Amino acid sequence: MKTTLDIKDKLLADAKALAAQQRTSLTRLIEEGLQLRLRKPKTPASKMHLPVFRGKGGLASGLDGLDNKAMLDAADRDA
Repeated sequence: MKTTLDIKDKLLADAKALAAQQRTSLTRLIEEGLQLRLRKPKTPASKMHLPVFRGKGGLASGLDGLDNKAMLDAADRDA
């Protein structure tokens, strides 16, 4: 089916560039995006339960919680 879309110039240019980079058509790229957006979530966000740690103590002394490498190294030392 053919349709007409009004897409911002920058978004269209980026989409065309991505389609060319991935060696696919702009149509296929748009279809994939719509399929992803229309996909129903497996678990509704309102029913999702995320565990929360309620322990005490926090990070080890001197450990930077914003440094991924330091966190991974510390985890390896404790294992």
